[in-house]
Amino acid sequence: MTLRVHVAPAGTRDFLRAAVADGGGVVVDDVEIADALVWTSPRDPEGLRALLARRPDLPWVQLPWAGIEHYLGVLDGRRLWTAGQGIYADDVAEHVLALTLAGLRDLKRRALATTWQAPSGLSLRSANVTVFGAGGITRALVPLLAPFRVRLTVVRRRDAPFADAARTLTLDDRLLALADADVVVLALALTPATRGVLGARELAAMKPDALLVNVARGAHVDTDALVDALARGAIGGAALDVTEPEPLPDGHPLWAEPRCLITPHCANTPEMAVPVLTKRVRDNVRRRIAGLPLLGLVDVDAGY
Repeated sequence: MTLRVHVAPAGTRDFLRAAVADGGGVVVDDVEIADALVWTSPRDPEGLRALLARRPDLPWVQLPWAGIEHYLGVLDGRRLWTAGQGIYADDVAEHVLALTLAGLRDLKRRALATTWQAPSGLSLRSANVTVFGAGGITRALVPLLAPFRVRLTVVRRRDAPFADAARTLTLDDRLLALADADVVVLALALTPATRGVLGARELAAMKPDALLVNVARGAHVDTDALVDALARGAIGGAALDVTEPEPLPDGHPLWAEPRCLITPHCANTPEMAVPVLTKRVRDNVRRRIAGLPLLGLVDVDAGY
């Protein structure tokens, strides 16, 4: 079987053209003769929509990210959609652990200090950790947390147990999941149902020394409510790799908040992404040629 693959927009992530060829596909410059599309622009749904209008019968589109919220309006049931679910999980889980330890140990204030400070900080050992999301990041995080002997609660969309969790709850029960958490980690997909999932009510349900860690999307959290909760000492702190808005503007109150540690959406960097994304595209091209199920299939109805 010959699989002709169009990689677009031109000039973006050219390493994926080589990944297609390594997988046995043939890269074509005209989408009208393609059997599949690898779309590489992170935030251009209208560009993708226009391209698909030229090929409404195109059977397969590969997107390179785990979070595809910018493309929800383009998804349709006429074709197969695949994305990067799971390929960044190990790197992001490692960042979760780094942010968690840094937040609990008060390392932002330590790093900025120019004088000796009074001791402070909490241990992750035997802590109650609540993770929102039951995907690849959470699965990769479980073995990293194992040496700390934490009690894990997982909050997910479906009412089904998560292996290795002491407790699995649904989003409707999130206040219960927050009430005894020492660390709250957001690692879930951004969908209409999860936008703003942590607002003033949820932050008020958290313990006054609890740490919020967000490696998912900034829009999961009501930023104004978080600023207020931190300023009042209603929660212990926040460690954020994502914010709303993003990039976080200079002068925003979160920058100056001593309880808030911010990294610039770098839980997985371009250097980390190239090998895993190359492998996903190469593997899916090989699978398509062999007639095997594709990896990272998108649930169009769920939006991830």
